[in-house]
Amino acid sequence: MIILPQVDKDFLQTAVSSNLTIHLVTEFIIFGFPSLQNYHILLFCVFLFIYLFTVTGNGSIFFLVILDPRLHTPMYFFVSNLSFLDLSYTSVTIPKMLAKFSMHLDTISYAACFTQMYVFLSLAATECLLLTVMAYDRYVAICSPLHYQTIMTRRRYLLLSAMAWSGGFLIPVTVLILALNLPFCGPNIIHHYYCDHPPLLQLACTNTSFNVAVGSSIGAFVLLITFTLVVVSYIKIILTILKIDSKDGRKKTFSTCASHFAVVIIFFLPLIFMYVRPKASYSSDVDSLVAMLYTVLTPLMNPVIYSFRNRDIKEAFRKKVHL
Repeated sequence: MIILPQVDKDFLQTAVSSNLTIHLVTEFIIFGFPSLQNYHILLFCVFLFIYLFTVTGNGSIFFLVILDPRLHTPMYFFVSNLSFLDLSYTSVTIPKMLAKFSMHLDTISYAACFTQMYVFLSLAATECLLLTVMAYDRYVAICSPLHYQTIMTRRRYLLLSAMAWSGGFLIPVTVLILALNLPFCGPNIIHHYYCDHPPLLQLACTNTSFNVAVGSSIGAFVLLITFTLVVVSYIKIILTILKIDSKDGRKKTFSTCASHFAVVIIFFLPLIFMYVRPKASYSSDVDSLVAMLYTVLTPLMNPVIYSFRNRDIKEAFRKKVHL
Protein backbone atom coordinates (compact mmCIF):
# COMPACT_ATOMS: atom_id res chain seq x y z
CA MET A 1 0.00 0.00 0.00
CA ILE A 2 1.50 3.34 -1.08
CA ILE A 3 1.07 6.23 1.36
CA LEU A 4 0.85 9.45 -0.60
CA PRO A 5 2.68 12.48 0.82
CA GLN A 6 0.63 15.00 2.79
CA VAL A 7 0.31 18.41 1.18
CA ASP A 8 0.92 21.25 3.62
CA LYS A 9 -2.03 23.60 4.31
CA ASP A 10 -0.39 26.79 2.99
CA PHE A 11 0.38 25.12 -0.34
CA LEU A 12 -3.13 23.67 -0.56
CA GLN A 13 -4.79 27.03 0.15
CA THR A 14 -2.60 28.76 -2.44
CA ALA A 15 -3.45 26.15 -5.04
CA VAL A 16 -7.18 26.36 -4.37
CA SER A 17 -7.26 30.18 -4.38
CA SER A 18 -5.35 30.17 -7.67
CA ASN A 19 -7.79 27.63 -9.15
CA LEU A 20 -4.94 25.14 -9.71
CA THR A 21 -5.19 21.36 -9.71
CA ILE A 22 -2.77 19.45 -7.49
CA HIS A 23 -1.28 16.33 -9.02
CA LEU A 24 0.50 14.25 -6.43
CA VAL A 25 3.49 12.41 -7.86
CA THR A 26 3.08 8.62 -7.81
CA GLU A 27 6.36 7.83 -9.58
CA PHE A 28 9.69 9.45 -10.37
CA ILE A 29 11.94 9.36 -13.41
CA ILE A 30 15.62 8.59 -12.81
CA PHE A 31 17.42 10.86 -15.29
CA GLY A 32 21.02 10.24 -14.22
CA PHE A 33 24.25 11.40 -15.88
CA PRO A 34 22.77 14.35 -17.82
CA SER A 35 25.87 14.85 -19.97
CA LEU A 36 26.17 11.14 -20.92
CA GLN A 37 22.70 10.40 -22.23
CA ASN A 38 24.03 9.19 -25.60
CA TYR A 39 26.35 6.55 -24.12
CA HIS A 40 23.88 4.09 -22.62
CA ILE A 41 25.56 0.97 -24.03
CA LEU A 42 29.00 2.04 -22.83
CA LEU A 43 27.66 2.94 -19.37
CA PHE A 44 25.82 -0.38 -19.17
CA CYS A 45 29.01 -2.35 -19.94
CA VAL A 46 31.12 -0.34 -17.49
CA PHE A 47 28.66 -0.58 -14.62
CA LEU A 48 27.90 -4.25 -15.31
CA PHE A 49 31.61 -5.06 -15.03
CA ILE A 50 31.95 -2.99 -11.85
CA TYR A 51 28.88 -4.61 -10.31
CA LEU A 52 29.96 -8.17 -11.14
CA PHE A 53 33.46 -7.55 -9.80
CA THR A 54 32.13 -5.91 -6.63
CA VAL A 55 29.59 -8.66 -5.93
CA THR A 56 32.07 -11.45 -6.71
CA GLY A 57 34.88 -9.92 -4.67
CA ASN A 58 32.84 -8.98 -1.62
CA GLY A 59 30.77 -12.16 -1.78
CA SER A 60 33.92 -14.32 -1.92
CA ILE A 61 35.40 -12.61 1.14
CA PHE A 62 32.15 -12.88 3.07
CA PHE A 63 31.86 -16.63 2.51
CA LEU A 64 35.59 -17.28 2.98
CA VAL A 65 35.45 -15.75 6.46
CA ILE A 66 32.40 -17.86 7.32
CA LEU A 67 33.83 -21.14 5.95
CA ASP A 68 37.45 -20.91 7.15
CA PRO A 69 37.81 -21.37 10.96
CA ARG A 70 41.22 -19.66 10.90
CA LEU A 71 39.52 -16.43 9.85
CA HIS A 72 37.16 -16.42 12.83
CA THR A 73 38.87 -13.46 14.46
CA PRO A 74 37.58 -9.95 15.27
CA MET A 75 39.45 -8.35 12.36
CA TYR A 76 38.08 -10.74 9.74
CA PHE A 77 34.65 -10.64 11.32
CA PHE A 78 34.57 -6.88 10.71
CA VAL A 79 35.98 -7.38 7.20
CA SER A 80 33.17 -9.84 6.41
CA ASN A 81 30.65 -7.30 7.71
CA LEU A 82 32.19 -4.67 5.45
CA SER A 83 32.04 -7.03 2.46
CA PHE A 84 28.37 -7.84 3.06
CA LEU A 85 27.67 -4.12 3.54
CA ASP A 86 29.39 -3.17 0.27
CA LEU A 87 27.60 -5.96 -1.56
CA SER A 88 24.26 -4.62 -0.27
CA TYR A 89 25.34 -1.03 -0.89
CA THR A 90 25.94 -1.49 -4.60
CA SER A 91 22.86 -3.71 -5.02
CA VAL A 92 20.64 -0.84 -3.89
CA THR A 93 21.72 1.46 -6.74
CA ILE A 94 23.51 -0.28 -9.62
CA PRO A 95 20.82 -2.81 -10.74
CA LYS A 96 18.37 0.04 -11.30
CA MET A 97 21.04 1.88 -13.29
CA LEU A 98 21.64 -1.22 -15.42
CA ALA A 99 17.90 -1.55 -16.09
CA LYS A 100 17.80 2.08 -17.19
CA PHE A 101 20.81 1.78 -19.50
CA SER A 102 19.78 -1.54 -21.08
CA MET A 103 15.96 -1.43 -21.18
CA HIS A 104 15.26 2.28 -20.59
CA LEU A 105 13.38 1.42 -17.39
CA ASP A 106 13.90 4.82 -15.85
CA THR A 107 10.72 5.12 -13.76
CA ILE A 108 10.51 4.22 -10.09
CA SER A 109 7.39 4.27 -7.92
CA TYR A 110 6.97 6.73 -5.05
CA ALA A 111 7.24 3.96 -2.45
CA ALA A 112 10.24 2.29 -4.12
CA CYS A 113 12.05 5.61 -4.45
CA PHE A 114 11.74 6.44 -0.76
CA THR A 115 12.61 2.86 0.17
CA GLN A 116 15.76 3.09 -1.95
CA MET A 117 16.66 6.41 -0.33
CA TYR A 118 16.18 5.09 3.21
CA VAL A 119 18.06 1.82 2.65
CA PHE A 120 20.91 3.63 0.91
CA LEU A 121 21.26 6.24 3.66
CA SER A 122 21.08 3.50 6.30
CA LEU A 123 23.83 1.46 4.65
CA ALA A 124 25.98 4.60 4.24
CA ALA A 125 25.56 5.44 7.94
CA THR A 126 26.30 1.82 8.86
CA GLU A 127 29.52 1.90 6.85
CA CYS A 128 30.61 5.10 8.63
CA LEU A 129 30.08 3.40 11.99
CA LEU A 130 31.65 0.12 10.87
CA LEU A 131 34.78 1.83 9.53
CA THR A 132 35.08 3.58 12.89
CA VAL A 133 34.82 0.24 14.70
CA MET A 134 37.42 -1.27 12.35
CA ALA A 135 39.78 1.64 13.01
CA TYR A 136 39.34 1.06 16.74
CA ASP A 137 40.05 -2.65 16.28
CA ARG A 138 43.30 -1.87 14.41
CA TYR A 139 44.22 0.70 17.05
CA VAL A 140 43.89 -1.88 19.84
CA ALA A 141 45.72 -4.56 17.83
CA ILE A 142 48.70 -2.34 17.00
CA CYS A 143 48.89 -0.02 20.00
CA SER A 144 47.99 -2.56 22.72
CA PRO A 145 48.81 -5.97 21.23
CA LEU A 146 49.32 -7.65 24.62
CA HIS A 147 45.82 -6.69 25.75
CA TYR A 148 44.06 -7.28 22.40
CA GLN A 149 42.55 -10.65 23.31
CA THR A 150 41.13 -9.36 26.59
CA ILE A 151 39.80 -6.13 25.09
CA MET A 152 38.37 -7.45 21.82
CA THR A 153 36.40 -10.38 23.18
CA ARG A 154 33.75 -12.18 21.14
CA ARG A 155 30.99 -10.49 23.13
CA ARG A 156 32.51 -7.06 22.54
CA TYR A 157 33.09 -7.32 18.81
CA LEU A 158 29.60 -8.78 18.27
CA LEU A 159 28.17 -5.89 20.27
CA LEU A 160 30.17 -3.31 18.30
CA SER A 161 28.95 -4.81 15.03
CA ALA A 162 25.32 -4.87 16.22
CA MET A 163 25.59 -1.25 17.33
CA ALA A 164 26.95 -0.22 13.93
CA TRP A 165 24.12 -1.94 12.02
CA SER A 166 21.28 -0.87 14.32
CA GLY A 167 22.63 2.67 14.62
CA GLY A 168 22.99 2.93 10.85
CA PHE A 169 19.35 2.03 10.24
CA LEU A 170 18.07 4.33 13.00
CA ILE A 171 19.98 7.47 11.96
CA PRO A 172 18.05 8.25 8.70
CA VAL A 173 14.57 7.66 10.20
CA THR A 174 14.01 11.35 11.01
CA VAL A 175 15.13 12.42 7.52
CA LEU A 176 12.81 9.83 5.95
CA ILE A 177 9.76 10.90 8.00
CA LEU A 178 10.28 14.58 7.17
CA ALA A 179 10.74 13.79 3.47
CA LEU A 180 7.59 11.64 3.36
CA ASN A 181 5.56 14.61 4.57
CA LEU A 182 6.69 16.84 1.70
CA PRO A 183 4.29 17.48 -1.20
CA PHE A 184 5.53 16.31 -4.62
CA CYS A 185 3.30 17.66 -7.37
CA GLY A 186 5.71 17.79 -10.31
CA PRO A 187 8.13 17.84 -11.99
CA ASN A 188 9.14 14.29 -11.11
CA ILE A 189 12.52 13.97 -12.85
CA ILE A 190 15.37 13.13 -10.46
CA HIS A 191 18.62 14.51 -11.84
CA HIS A 192 20.68 11.76 -10.28
CA TYR A 193 21.21 8.03 -10.89
CA TYR A 194 19.30 6.88 -7.81
CA CYS A 195 16.83 8.28 -5.29
CA ASP A 196 18.85 10.33 -2.85
CA HIS A 197 17.88 12.92 -0.27
CA PRO A 198 19.30 16.13 -1.86
CA PRO A 199 17.82 15.61 -5.39
CA LEU A 200 14.46 14.55 -3.92
CA LEU A 201 14.24 17.74 -1.88
CA GLN A 202 14.66 19.74 -5.08
CA LEU A 203 11.40 18.25 -6.42
CA ALA A 204 9.21 19.15 -3.44
CA CYS A 205 6.72 21.93 -4.20
CA THR A 206 7.19 23.65 -0.87
CA ASN A 207 9.95 25.20 1.20
CA THR A 208 12.46 22.50 2.18
CA SER A 209 14.87 24.64 4.21
CA PHE A 210 13.92 22.81 7.42
CA ASN A 211 14.53 19.42 5.78
CA VAL A 212 17.89 20.62 4.48
CA ALA A 213 18.87 21.94 7.91
CA VAL A 214 17.88 18.71 9.68
CA GLY A 215 19.54 16.52 7.06
CA SER A 216 22.76 18.56 7.14
CA SER A 217 22.81 18.55 10.95
CA ILE A 218 22.37 14.79 11.19
CA GLY A 219 24.92 14.27 8.40
CA ALA A 220 27.42 16.57 10.09
CA PHE A 221 26.96 14.86 13.45
CA VAL A 222 27.45 11.35 12.10
CA LEU A 223 30.09 11.99 9.45
CA LEU A 224 32.29 14.44 11.31
CA ILE A 225 32.32 12.49 14.57
CA THR A 226 33.02 9.12 12.94
CA PHE A 227 35.61 10.61 10.59
CA THR A 228 37.36 12.36 13.50
CA LEU A 229 37.47 9.11 15.49
CA VAL A 230 38.93 7.26 12.50
CA VAL A 231 41.58 9.95 11.94
CA VAL A 232 42.55 10.00 15.62
CA SER A 233 42.83 6.20 15.64
CA TYR A 234 45.10 6.18 12.58
CA ILE A 235 47.26 9.01 13.95
CA LYS A 236 47.87 6.96 17.09
CA ILE A 237 48.51 3.88 14.95
CA ILE A 238 51.09 5.77 12.86
CA LEU A 239 52.85 7.08 15.97
CA THR A 240 53.06 3.52 17.28
CA ILE A 241 54.35 2.21 13.94
CA LEU A 242 57.16 4.77 13.96
CA LYS A 243 58.41 3.20 17.21
CA ILE A 244 58.79 -0.27 15.66
CA ASP A 245 62.47 -1.27 15.57
CA SER A 246 62.27 -3.53 12.54
CA LYS A 247 62.42 -1.53 9.31
CA ASP A 248 60.62 -4.24 7.31
CA GLY A 249 57.90 -4.60 9.97
CA ARG A 250 57.45 -0.84 10.12
CA LYS A 251 57.22 -0.58 6.33
CA LYS A 252 54.73 -3.45 5.99
CA THR A 253 52.45 -2.24 8.79
CA PHE A 254 52.57 1.36 7.55
CA SER A 255 51.76 0.27 3.97
CA THR A 256 48.69 -1.66 5.13
CA CYS A 257 47.40 1.15 7.34
CA ALA A 258 48.07 3.78 4.64
CA SER A 259 45.98 1.87 2.08
CA HIS A 260 43.17 1.42 4.61
CA PHE A 261 43.21 5.11 5.45
CA ALA A 262 43.20 6.07 1.74
CA VAL A 263 39.95 4.11 1.25
CA VAL A 264 38.48 5.81 4.33
CA ILE A 265 39.33 9.24 2.87
CA ILE A 266 37.77 8.37 -0.50
CA PHE A 267 34.61 7.25 1.30
CA PHE A 268 34.19 10.01 3.87
CA LEU A 269 35.14 13.22 2.04
CA PRO A 270 32.59 12.86 -0.81
CA LEU A 271 29.89 11.98 1.76
CA ILE A 272 30.74 15.10 3.75
CA PHE A 273 30.52 17.16 0.55
CA MET A 274 27.12 15.68 -0.35
CA TYR A 275 25.35 15.71 3.02
CA VAL A 276 27.01 18.44 5.11
CA ARG A 277 26.17 21.57 3.17
CA PRO A 278 23.67 24.44 3.36
CA LYS A 279 21.79 23.73 0.13
CA ALA A 280 20.03 20.69 -1.29
CA SER A 281 22.15 20.28 -4.40
CA TYR A 282 24.75 21.72 -6.71
CA SER A 283 24.94 20.79 -10.40
CA SER A 284 23.65 17.34 -11.35
CA ASP A 285 26.94 16.39 -13.01
CA VAL A 286 28.98 17.34 -9.94
CA ASP A 287 26.65 15.49 -7.56
CA SER A 288 26.62 12.36 -9.74
CA LEU A 289 30.40 12.36 -10.08
CA VAL A 290 30.95 12.84 -6.33
CA ALA A 291 28.37 10.15 -5.47
CA MET A 292 30.23 7.71 -7.75
CA LEU A 293 33.19 7.80 -5.35
CA TYR A 294 31.32 6.32 -2.39
CA THR A 295 28.61 4.31 -4.17
CA VAL A 296 30.81 2.59 -6.76
CA LEU A 297 34.54 3.18 -6.22
CA THR A 298 34.76 2.40 -2.50
CA PRO A 299 32.84 -0.93 -2.64
CA LEU A 300 35.00 -1.83 -5.66
CA MET A 301 38.27 -1.06 -3.84
CA ASN A 302 37.47 -2.52 -0.41
CA PRO A 303 37.92 -6.21 -1.40
CA VAL A 304 41.34 -5.43 -2.88
CA ILE A 305 42.58 -3.14 -0.11
CA TYR A 306 41.22 -4.95 2.94
CA SER A 307 41.38 -8.57 1.85
CA PHE A 308 43.01 -9.68 -1.40
CA ARG A 309 46.31 -8.13 -0.31
CA ASN A 310 46.05 -10.10 2.94
CA ARG A 311 48.07 -13.32 3.27
CA ASP A 312 45.46 -15.17 5.34
CA ILE A 313 42.67 -14.36 2.89
CA LYS A 314 44.79 -15.42 -0.10
CA GLU A 315 45.74 -18.68 1.61
CA ALA A 316 42.11 -19.43 2.49
CA PHE A 317 41.10 -18.71 -1.11
CA ARG A 318 43.78 -21.06 -2.49
CA LYS A 319 42.63 -23.89 -0.25
CA LYS A 320 38.99 -23.47 -1.17
CA VAL A 321 39.66 -23.54 -4.91
CA HIS A 322 42.45 -26.18 -4.52
CA LEU A 323 45.13 -24.08 -6.17
